Amino acid sequence: MSAQSHFVIIGSGGAGSEAALTIRKRDPKCRITQITGSKLPFISRYELPRVFNGVENWRDLLAHPPQFYDDNAITVRRNSWVERVDAKNKKVLLRHKEEVSYDKLLVASGGGGYLPENLREFRPLMNGLGSYEDGVRMRQAIPKKGHVIMLGGDMTGLDLARTLVAVGHRVTLIAGEQLFWPHEVSEDEQAKFITVLQAMGIDVVLGKKVTGVKQGVKGKPARRVIFNAGGGINGDAVMPFCGLMPSLNFMIGADVDIERGLLVNPELKTTNDSIWAAGDVCQIWSPEENSYLFYYGWHHIKQMGKIAGINMTGGKKKISTYQDDHLYINKQGEIDSPYWMYR
Repeated sequence: MSAQSHFVIIGSGGAGSEAALTIRKRDPKCRITQITGSKLPFISRYELPRVFNGVENWRDLLAHPPQFYDDNAITVRRNSWVERVDAKNKKVLLRHKEEVSYDKLLVASGGGGYLPENLREFRPLMNGLGSYEDGVRMRQAIPKKGHVIMLGGDMTGLDLARTLVAVGHRVTLIAGEQLFWPHEVSEDEQAKFITVLQAMGIDVVLGKKVTGVKQGVKGKPARRVIFNAGGGINGDAVMPFCGLMPSLNFMIGADVDIERGLLVNPELKTTNDSIWAAGDVCQIWSPEENSYLFYYGWHHIKQMGKIAGINMTGGKKKISTYQDDHLYINKQGEIDSPYWMYR
């Protein structure tokens, strides 16, 4: 690659950071710019439950020390939001009207927590866990031995649930259709895994549809979840964990194919020759399944970032689209998942 080549990466998470490091190793003279809305250096979302486990300093959660970016000549534009991508002129347009030109672009913007449409009006009464700041706010919101109500039950939420139980909080899971997502679990298996969840100290509520969340009345816990058939449950905080939605609105009109995510081939290239995608934002063509699929979990995300970096610098490496990611019960008798293998 030319010394003047400029690689721009939208996103500073696992895929984007792995791609940046791979590009630097393969092209020592190029320019690399990462653009992220985060105000802090990269903290993996998989590490955020540690906020409830006594970690007080955000620096202890960093994936890389600050010096890492200087040592590898990677420019990170923090607190910067992409408005749109002008693929014809190879420019990333930022919300504050700045334009960043690129030779090759990687979209690794990840995904945000999905919230079913019927619950979106209640978002201000719920807590998320998409950032370190979210974790701190949540930790401050619940008292000692507090009660957290979780909605849905995807694997990110269950990872947090086991941490909260371990530090003395009560967790009630109101199971939804996203239970154990992104695993696909049969009804028979689901019953078995729910029994194990309960043995792990997580209360599981089945067959209830949530229709609302209310502010708690004086003298009662801070939140009340309302059920469609009447009644409800009180808790100190409500957290939805209903899967992920790719963050890619800024790519509309950017000369790339989009379904739910950016559609890419096994080399992670989009339908635009100068744009690649990696991580939770992309759907990869699987010849085995004859369809485009999402691949989640820390190990997949890092692998995608590495392969994208190789191919953006002239490689032709394909990602393995056959994955055997099953939920299972470990030797301790607890549920476990490849999506939790992030250390």
